[in-house]
Amino acid sequence: MAFHLPYAACVTRAAASAAACLALATALPIGAAQAQAVAAPSAALPDFTQVVAETEGSVVNIRTTEAVPVRRSPMGPGDGDPSELFRWFFGPDFMPPGFGQQNPQNPQGPRARPKQPPQSQGERTVPRGIGSGFVISSDGYILTNNHVVDNSNGIFVTMTNGKEYKAKVIGTDARTDIALLKIDASGLKPIPIGDSDKLRKGQWVLAIGSPFGLDSTVTAGIVSAINRDTGDYLPFIQTDVAVNPGNSGGPLINLQGQVVGINSQIISRSGGFMGISLAIPIDEVMRVVEQLKAHGKVTRGRIGVQITEVQDDVAKALGLDKGQGALVSSVEAGGPAAKAGVHPGDVITAFNGQAIKHMTDLPRLVGATRPGTSVAVQVWRKGKSLELKATVAELDDKAAARNDEGPSASEGADRLGLKVKALPADAGDQGVMVDQAEGAAAEAGIEPGDVILRINDTDISSPKQYAQIVKGLDKSRPAVLLVSRDQQSQWVIIKPQ
Repeated sequence: MAFHLPYAACVTRAAASAAACLALATALPIGAAQAQAVAAPSAALPDFTQVVAETEGSVVNIRTTEAVPVRRSPMGPGDGDPSELFRWFFGPDFMPPGFGQQNPQNPQGPRARPKQPPQSQGERTVPRGIGSGFVISSDGYILTNNHVVDNSNGIFVTMTNGKEYKAKVIGTDARTDIALLKIDASGLKPIPIGDSDKLRKGQWVLAIGSPFGLDSTVTAGIVSAINRDTGDYLPFIQTDVAVNPGNSGGPLINLQGQVVGINSQIISRSGGFMGISLAIPIDEVMRVVEQLKAHGKVTRGRIGVQITEVQDDVAKALGLDKGQGALVSSVEAGGPAAKAGVHPGDVITAFNGQAIKHMTDLPRLVGATRPGTSVAVQVWRKGKSLELKATVAELDDKAAARNDEGPSASEGADRLGLKVKALPADAGDQGVMVDQAEGAAAEAGIEPGDVILRINDTDISSPKQYAQIVKGLDKSRPAVLLVSRDQQSQWVIIKPQ
């Protein structure tokens, strides 16, 4: 194998022979040609100047203020009592030396504690934070993050030409971290709204904002991932565009000069940018904006289920092709899903005609559905796909829950490592309660007090029926158990002994 050194290395080695240098230098044009061939695409890198020129004027700086209580200094003008300095540090009950003891010149009683000056009840306004935003209409509607303006008592918007406006909040949505502001202005230039569904990995994007208060700062990068799930309500656009404190609420812009997202978060161990930034997809944003404009708040739908992820091994045991959908862990009693016939352990595979590829798809689709709408809910149950009809309710509805407890034992540990007992009379007629878990069952995480609702595709109704099913399990195949704990259900896989 031949190793090629750069020409500079050759000329700096005095000990190298002239022939060796000449041979190496002769070989360089081939490597140089290869380097040029690899580097050639760099000549096609995009020119961002035109995009910036067209959009920069629509990006604004947002500064906020908040009110804080004013506490008068203990040694401020007019206080006149040095002992108050000690009370400032040691608390209001601090008694200076000598007080509380009898005064020799006044045998009538102890020396009186000096009167404390009353604390001021006033407030003062102080700077709270800095963020970014962008114009979405010529009459002064501006978008930013909810966390930029939350808990503020004053919001000030500064344009790139230096003109400042006081803004009012039209509406906010903490769940999606979106705020819609309005300033008293006209003739503004809005940024065109793009389509975040058309974004692809590797696509160039820009961020414009005010990191650390530095107005109109432009950074560039590529889309690193689409639909990044961070456990929040929304799937994010992940990029490597430099975003720092102050960029929040600013636009993520494609090379057509369209806004495709709102820069919202960074993933960092230092508090500053470390190569990963997250933006809210503009398609999700505009759905929220429509409601904020019309009502000042967002109304979402709900069906009354709690869900978990469908693991691949659970999917295989249930007969699904792959681990997708939303596994129902609990169903609200009397809620829309319960009325539709959804059961714990069902896997919701589609909602209103749209496939559920990941469990986080379901709350987003349900939330975007208007309350009162009748929808089709596709569920996978006992090896079959069922279509149920549910009427979506409003998200504010309260959830009711069932509490499972009770005694009455069965015999010894079974092939799954479980001892079970019947449920109490008021806990329903489905399932058996775990009295003891050992061996494979304990290793799988099953605990006393858990309720076994189903084994494979068979509902459990009594300890006797449970024992018969366990006895007939094929030891060459793992069994999948639907286990309920604290009103949550989860599939657990155990290999029979």
